Amino acid sequence: MAAKKRAETMAENREKLINAARKAFAEKGFAAASMDDLTAAAGLTRGALYHNFGDKRGLLAAVVNQIDGEMAARAQAIGAQKDDPWEGLLAEGEAYIEMALEPEVQRIVLLDGPAFLGDPSQWPSQNQCLVATRELVEKLVASAFLKPVDPEAAARLLTGAALNAALWIAASENPADILPKAIDAFRVLSTGLLATPATR
Repeated sequence: MAAKKRAETMAENREKLINAARKAFAEKGFAAASMDDLTAAAGLTRGALYHNFGDKRGLLAAVVNQIDGEMAARAQAIGAQKDDPWEGLLAEGEAYIEMALEPEVQRIVLLDGPAFLGDPSQWPSQNQCLVATRELVEKLVASAFLKPVDPEAAARLLTGAALNAALWIAASENPADILPKAIDAFRVLSTGLLATPATR
């Protein structure tokens, strides 16, 4: 029972720290957010932060993983509403790109994330997204809906295009002006994978 209680307390502490950090990083940015302020906001000590995440960067990684995972789930839900799996895949990519306009996503995932955690394509949340995209591309290639392209390569380029479009939007001076250009180019690039009617 003691071990179970300890595990529950640890999980609660992790959640408190992630929630406090998410708010602090969104409002102030990772660099300006004080560890003392966010641990105080969570009602915990620096020791709890070090124990659960190693350091402030480890906490950022946990926050980015949570938000990016939520983004992927939201995008997949939008894609699932389409009857056509290809249109669903495009809708998913476009939804992910559009989320670059959200202040929390912009600041934490697309600006501070790459600056302090490195290449986003290596993040666990991005790899999960890649697996789901590859599986769908495999089915579309097998059914001759797409050209006979390597599914891994196509999935990496599709997810990479959506991610880089989102990064571009977040870093631009006028994100709302960039969004339609990015989505249009994403759709044009993606449709190059489609098989011609004669070869289906």
